[in-house]
Amino acid sequence: MATCIALLRGINVGRAKRIAMADLRQLASDLGYLNARTLLNSGNLVFEQARPSPAKIALALEAAIEAQCGFTSHVVVITATELNKIIQANPLLDQMEDPSRLLVAFASKASDLKTAAPLVDEDWGPDAFALGDRCAYLWAANGILKSNLMKQFERLTKKAATSRNWATVLKLQALTSQ
Repeated sequence: MATCIALLRGINVGRAKRIAMADLRQLASDLGYLNARTLLNSGNLVFEQARPSPAKIALALEAAIEAQCGFTSHVVVITATELNKIIQANPLLDQMEDPSRLLVAFASKASDLKTAAPLVDEDWGPDAFALGDRCAYLWAANGILKSNLMKQFERLTKKAATSRNWATVLKLQALTSQ
């Protein structure tokens, strides 16, 4: 049995795309995913699945959310093993002063982030940017809302990635080991 993490983009931000975490857990259970649990109120779902196919799970969750809730949400699914590798590979940890300003943007596949590759060669000081395999690492020194880097990343990747701050990433890791 493998532990999986589903990251829903744009859930419970403002008044649009609202879904109760209890409903999300039930939706996952209805799809046959085991031991479904959520973290925070922002669309972080952890569950168990035998022989998981992240792409198929993401499509199933997206379809179920649309059918049950009447809206769409892009879903990125990774395994706990992948999450651990992403955490270990973070090249920006030495710049982190505040975990809420260090983001990991997760993508379904590496090619979803190719449009952001030119950002690596630019000087974003005091912000910083690095690309991983299926993720990007963004340091927003003065906050996410003030970060020109974050705006450029969003513009280039459109809705291909969903971001979580470092504190949430570490909480997800802890939840996967329970």
